[in-house]
Amino acid sequence: ILAVSSTSCIRSKILSTYDMIMIFLSLSRFFLQSWMILDLFLSLFCEPSYYEENLLVIFKTVFMFLNNSSLWFAAWLSVFYCTKVASFTQSFFIWLKQRISSLMPWMLITSSLFSFATSIPFAWDVYNVHYNFTASLTMTNSSGRRVTTKASLVLIILLYHAGATLPLIVFAVSSILLIRSLWIHTKQMQNNATGFRDPSLEAHIGAIKSVFSFLIFYVAYFISLVLILSNIFLPLSTGQAICIAVMTACPAGHTMVLIWSNPKFRELPARILHHANCRVR
Repeated sequence: ILAVSSTSCIRSKILSTYDMIMIFLSLSRFFLQSWMILDLFLSLFCEPSYYEENLLVIFKTVFMFLNNSSLWFAAWLSVFYCTKVASFTQSFFIWLKQRISSLMPWMLITSSLFSFATSIPFAWDVYNVHYNFTASLTMTNSSGRRVTTKASLVLIILLYHAGATLPLIVFAVSSILLIRSLWIHTKQMQNNATGFRDPSLEAHIGAIKSVFSFLIFYVAYFISLVLILSNIFLPLSTGQAICIAVMTACPAGHTMVLIWSNPKFRELPARILHHANCRVR
């Protein structure tokens, strides 16, 4: 996606709104997936040094920034699809439809800054929470430690909801509106169908399936992230492994659906496979 979008911008010398969103989203996804793999590798094979204060803080803070940014960019992509495809007559929707191209750069930048702001406080709270969970509560200052732990957990929960729940709401609302609009239009096309195969009708049905799959991936990722941040699983437990696997698979699945639902993105993998087959022969 990044290669195709960047090449399209270079060739046309114009950065379209869609390409801009895809570049932001693909970059954030690439760095997020790479960071999660590195984080998992260090937690498994370098556990003593991984739980040192500076290293743990850096990894969790950067993860929260990349995670929240990726969620926001996916939400803005859903908003862009909704404004371009859906047909509603409300005045706000018409206003947004006319101005989405000029507003999108500011929406992307603002959400990046918001993600940065909501991730920075993790730099001083993550280690305190981890230390207070692992330290012995039989120490003389145990009541003070429990209060600190509770306050830190409350702050982290509030920051998480501010950084991740807001884009979830934006994504869910825009996706549901888009599915509703496509569904109504599809029903109208089915009623007017003459019995022959209608490519436009099939395109609408395919779009509904794609948007619905986007919503499933997004919600599954969100639930897994909530479970991970809640610390309800023991380290290296089956539950934790399942959540990490879901968090890794959902962005990849969303990306694959984006590629195969867009002819422009399908062209490059098909070309690569064609050249690979020619070399094998």
